[in-house]
Amino acid sequence: MYIINNIKGHLGTITNHKKEVMRLCFKLGLYKQGVMHDLSKYSPWEFLSGVIYYTGNKSPNTLERQMTGKSEAWLHHKGRNKHHFEYWIDYGREPGSPMQGMRMPVRYVVEMFCDRIAACKVYYKEEYNDGRPLEYFLKGQHRYMMHPDTKRLLGKLLVMLKKYGEEETLMYIKHTIL
Repeated sequence: MYIINNIKGHLGTITNHKKEVMRLCFKLGLYKQGVMHDLSKYSPWEFLSGVIYYTGNKSPNTLERQMTGKSEAWLHHKGRNKHHFEYWIDYGREPGSPMQGMRMPVRYVVEMFCDRIAACKVYYKEEYNDGRPLEYFLKGQHRYMMHPDTKRLLGKLLVMLKKYGEEETLMYIKHTIL
């Protein structure tokens, strides 16, 4: 029964998340990204881990990392989904350069913005408000190995979301950013 509940719960969580990102991407004209968003979460490598570590109130990757020291699902996921800034971490151009965040194409920064809104809506449920994604970003930004231009654009969009709301921010993105 425990496994069946986790399968249903995890499947519902990732599907609701995907639908919300798709809704947001479609409003922006990013149809292919909306359809393709997070399809790897349905792969055996990510889905099974999601079921095992499912709690319903936070990412299963967090619990997997706490329990095993790493999240195999996250390592798989970030390497296949360009809307995660971690996908864009590489060594610098000069020999011996340290790893650093590379500038993300704008369409993936926008998808990351949509992803953060959807994640907050799914996990916060009725406690969601348009300031939640910014709070989450600010809480972790000191740890992010993100290109400064990418961080600046994402931060700007999240501040706009909090200040002006979802519809006005999406209109700005559609008509000014994209």
